Amino acid sequence: MTSDDAGRGTPAPRAEVSNGESSGDVAAVLTASRALVGVVARSMADVLEKVTLVQFRVLVVLCATGPLRSGALADRLGIHQSTFTRTADRLVAQGWLRRETSAESRREVMVDLTDAGRGLVEEVVRRRAADLERILAEVPPRQRARIRAGFEAFAEAAGEPESSDLLTLGMH
Repeated sequence: MTSDDAGRGTPAPRAEVSNGESSGDVAAVLTASRALVGVVARSMADVLEKVTLVQFRVLVVLCATGPLRSGALADRLGIHQSTFTRTADRLVAQGWLRRETSAESRREVMVDLTDAGRGLVEEVVRRRAADLERILAEVPPRQRARIRAGFEAFAEAAGEPESSDLLTLGMH
């Protein structure tokens, strides 16, 4: 849509991809990306009734990295230490996180997942995988091979995303 037509549903003029292909390729990838975001959203729906997206991001980082110093975790999340402290307070109160004084320095606080916190993240990953398996089971084997080849080619062309970009969606 053009900026003047935003909200009215009028499509923007078709743009050409730099190699001369039609924007149909871009439209197809945008459609597929919306479908994948839908899978992510469905996998997180129940969890977001228990924790906020920011809180879930904390759990995902710790699940991927293991225990971290409180300050290092705040830095990794891109939030101020005082903001992180309030977030961590809530997660500790809900039983998702635990804090411990570092064995190396009494001034450092280490933050780690409880078993319940790890289970919450793992449940989202299981749901996401199950949804993808269900979707792919509906596709004939020949088409699945084409989907796989297409995704592999796309992933190679796109490169590995920065982990901070994935954290926005609670992924690692």
